[in-house]
Amino acid sequence: MKILKFFLMISLLLSSTEILKAQSIIWTEVEPGIWKGVIGKPEEFDLLKVAGAQPYYAGLQQMPKVTFPLAQDEIIGRVQDGKTYLRFPLERKEQIFGFGLNFQTVFQRGKVLSLHVDNYAGKDNGRTHAPTPFYVSSNGYGVFINSARYINVYAGTAVRRDSKTVPDVQDRNLDKNWNSHPYSDGVEILVPAAGVEIYVFAGPTTLDAIRRYNLLNGGGCLPPRWGLGFTQRMQRLTDAQGVAAEAQAFEEKGYPLDFIGLEPGWQSKSYPCTFEWDKTRFPDPKTLVQDMLKKNIRLNLWTNPYVSPEAPVYKDILPYSGSHTVWNGIVPDISMPEARKIFFGELEKGKIDIGVSGYKMDEVDGGDNYLWPDVAVFPSGHDAEQMRQTYGLMMQRYTSEIYHNRNQRTFGLVRASNGGGASFPYVIYNDYYDHRDFITALVNSGFAGVLWTPEVRSSKTAEEWLRRFQSNVFSPMAMINAWASGTKPWSFSEVAEQVKTMANLRMQMMPYWYSEFAKYHFEGIPPFRAMYLEDGFTNTEARSENKKLNLEENPYEEAATKEVKDQYMAGEYLLVAPMFAGQTSRKVILPKGKWYDFYSGKYAGNGEVINVTPGLDKIPVYVKDGGIIPMMPVMLHAPKAGQKVDIEVKYYGEQPGTYSLYDDDGETYDYEKGNYAFRKITVIKLNGKLKGAITPAPKGKPDNVGKVTFKAMTEL
Repeated sequence: MKILKFFLMISLLLSSTEILKAQSIIWTEVEPGIWKGVIGKPEEFDLLKVAGAQPYYAGLQQMPKVTFPLAQDEIIGRVQDGKTYLRFPLERKEQIFGFGLNFQTVFQRGKVLSLHVDNYAGKDNGRTHAPTPFYVSSNGYGVFINSARYINVYAGTAVRRDSKTVPDVQDRNLDKNWNSHPYSDGVEILVPAAGVEIYVFAGPTTLDAIRRYNLLNGGGCLPPRWGLGFTQRMQRLTDAQGVAAEAQAFEEKGYPLDFIGLEPGWQSKSYPCTFEWDKTRFPDPKTLVQDMLKKNIRLNLWTNPYVSPEAPVYKDILPYSGSHTVWNGIVPDISMPEARKIFFGELEKGKIDIGVSGYKMDEVDGGDNYLWPDVAVFPSGHDAEQMRQTYGLMMQRYTSEIYHNRNQRTFGLVRASNGGGASFPYVIYNDYYDHRDFITALVNSGFAGVLWTPEVRSSKTAEEWLRRFQSNVFSPMAMINAWASGTKPWSFSEVAEQVKTMANLRMQMMPYWYSEFAKYHFEGIPPFRAMYLEDGFTNTEARSENKKLNLEENPYEEAATKEVKDQYMAGEYLLVAPMFAGQTSRKVILPKGKWYDFYSGKYAGNGEVINVTPGLDKIPVYVKDGGIIPMMPVMLHAPKAGQKVDIEVKYYGEQPGTYSLYDDDGETYDYEKGNYAFRKITVIKLNGKLKGAITPAPKGKPDNVGKVTFKAMTEL
């Protein structure tokens, strides 16, 4: 018996040693405040290589100097059975955000996720359009796993027996505070590969960690000015006459329009696709495209990548396609140069080269019952899982390169993205249509390095139509997607004027939106982002189950324990709080500091929860003290390259205000060669009067700013 016990003890000790056994991770600072660690043998096919991401060095050099933000000895890695296990420490009061484009939750602590590119199906389980393996902490750091694999995440859910802070053992029989989810002090990640690259991003703030991540990926995208105007996607079987009639109707009714989207019917056949114009509906596409361009309206084409047997390129691309079909169309292996040359050459020929402005790339995300299965094989040797995780990235990269080579900016739509894709000029959309969840996705997009549009498609009532439109105006792409319904901005006549007012507001705010996207590119600051990234907003921590809030004593305490997912920051100065159908009032949590109503300039509050009743015509929008919003006159189309536009600087509050107004030609990539300007706007109150100034355009740089006037929105 003693011998048996001895061997059992040895067995337990060996088992414990195996648990603790870990490979050392050597950390190298690869960019300011960014460290790379390598464990095992990483795969060559990873997210950053697929995306072709190149750091924006100038932006990174402007970031503050920092030290490694975690205890390196507490980051554990191990390669076993062809898989890589990682563990990162997590403090008790720490909250984490990210892990992709989530639609229902902002707090990710306590979640178990499988990061897997897929169409969103109503549950935040990691299967989403952009399952970016990047998370940030309320403690001011970020972690990115550079793997093109389905990654399993245990975000503060599992408890190791060797944890530094083991939770108390509780007796469910007698302890009323027993919890089925004991405290966990780690984020654990399982990568199905025998090695991986890991990146750690320092802050000092959470927003700084996100900025470093975006700048590592080249900086955020800078759309053309026209991309920030208004877009209408046509009913799927629209013809050339219908396009012309739509453009004419917008002009006659006075609604702004910058680009029109053509849905599947532009192709001779779709699902699978031929990638050729339907000669019946579009007998002369070049003339149509050029006629629209003369009206300052661009065309964007829908497609998916699945090649019909009747497509002109079918036989040529067949040897470079996967083993399985989608809707009976072959799947080009676009990780191969041979396939790319044929496939993207077809997207250019007779489309881009006649003036088409961009693409909407559908069904590159998922749906296991129709997309290629994980048993599929591809001639490149990359497996079906890797292709699933990166197909959307590759579609964005190689179409963007076509436009970049032409020195012509594009702005389009895509159904899937992933880590490394922040610089691509694409906005994610989907077929899920919950307005509230759309706003949560907009909140989370800033953590994922992607853009998201809460597009407007249809509504049951005029109220819902207007509410959807109002929030859509304060998003990366202001768009009605009428592919199925043929709806117009004026379809609900009882709110048509309010819709027009909002569409005009979108155009008036173009100098602000364009400047904010410039900061996304040059500084890595997401133009739309969560309240938790705003100075003065209470950081969150995991709420204990038995803690009771006393909102009578401190109404702001709600922000510290409840997810805030229905309001967000839009650019440097704006707080947007959408309204939803059926609501007549709502609560808005204002960060510390004075805030003012966007429409009237009146004082709204300071670090408090306010209840507002805005009426049907508006949604609550607030401006922080000293806020400056540059606006231009109402225009039906975005300004052309070289067109001077007058600017009215709207100033809110009492504190001195500053703003960096961005300017370039709005259409080309010449800004990459330094052909751009940031002009500093300053506003102060002096002796009861408003005094404003703007620095002149640097010599030899773009100067598209006309007359500048200043308006105090808050009473002097």
